[in-house]
Amino acid sequence: MKRLRIAVVQGGPSTEAEVSRKSALAVEAALKSREHDVTRLELDQWLPESLRSGGYDVVFPAVHGPFGEDGCLQGLLEILALPYVGSGVLASALAMDKVAARRAFAEVGLPIAKGAAVRRGANPADLRASIGKRLVVKPARSGSAIGVARIEESDDEGALQKALDDAWVLDEVALVEHFAKGREVTCSVLDEGEPRALAATEIASPKDAFYTYEARYAEGRSIHTCPAELRPETTARVHEVAVAAHIALGCRDLSRVDFVVGDEGDPEKVTLLEVNTMPGFTATSLYPEAANAVGIDFPALCDGLVRRAFSRGATHRNEALPFPK
Repeated sequence: MKRLRIAVVQGGPSTEAEVSRKSALAVEAALKSREHDVTRLELDQWLPESLRSGGYDVVFPAVHGPFGEDGCLQGLLEILALPYVGSGVLASALAMDKVAARRAFAEVGLPIAKGAAVRRGANPADLRASIGKRLVVKPARSGSAIGVARIEESDDEGALQKALDDAWVLDEVALVEHFAKGREVTCSVLDEGEPRALAATEIASPKDAFYTYEARYAEGRSIHTCPAELRPETTARVHEVAVAAHIALGCRDLSRVDFVVGDEGDPEKVTLLEVNTMPGFTATSLYPEAANAVGIDFPALCDGLVRRAFSRGATHRNEALPFPK
């Protein structure tokens, strides 16, 4: 098979830059084990020239968060006519903006929690009156649980106000949703022309309040059960919603879809949280683990992703029409 010259893009001006660099190192090693020629490039102001001059066949954007996962980098790659792994500009932007993604999910009837997008000046009492006493607050455009806070019924409005203020430091819009108390579950989707759910994974974080940034990436801070030990009908529902969410946003190649399973007396209730268009590819990451659970090892996963992107090629260009006389 053809040996590809691959640029793995990493880092960038994001709170998740270090996670991205860890992912990029792992992807580089996996692709080199498949005899590809791989270079890691930093997402910075020199990236366009590096990509133009490098003679690359395909780009693997192992980037998380703003400027890398939100359509900005994807737009650059479109302009440069470079094939790349993952979702395009629109799907990347929609998935990164949790408020926009909620609208897309609601449009096709997917099971989301009651919630609202709020800017500075929102009244905590009004939010609790309209959504409920138990809340989750998160920045609208951030990932890896950075800036996420849970508000219990016993917490006062001061705690909610602090959570809002902390979220607004990271983004001008905060998403406030009902806090569904259940099991944290994620489901990976692989799209080889027809998206399919790989394996649902349950996540336990015994040392943390929930699946925090530290629990995600520090060794030993989380326990993954893959496949998740759910009832068959619940597993089927998680798989169904994961694929439907992937399609609703127009995702491509891969995604990881997060859920809470169970809430308020219904242990099988499935609540869709968000879609990650470029999930982590580190040693502790969920997506490679789910792929491995269905027989796809890490080098094969990365190789398949870059080969599909290379085969797809750059986005089609239309010829300019003559200006009417």
